[in-house]
Amino acid sequence: MQRLAWTDERLDDFSQRMDAGFERVDRDIRDLRSEMHAGFAEMRSLMFRVGGGVVVSVLAAAVLQGI
Repeated sequence: MQRLAWTDERLDDFSQRMDAGFERVDRDIRDLRSEMHAGFAEMRSLMFRVGGGVVVSVLAAAVLQGI
């Protein structure tokens, strides 16, 4: 098995590639978080609308029944 020497130049190149890879992962995580926040905001809005509709329906049914 041949042993390769890790010169300063090779180590610097390796370090730059590692930094670029971590930078890409960080950017992907930030993008995913943004998408999740937008999705949760939309879900919260939908839950309030549906919940409000249920409350109005129950109150209307109670009024119509004379309660």
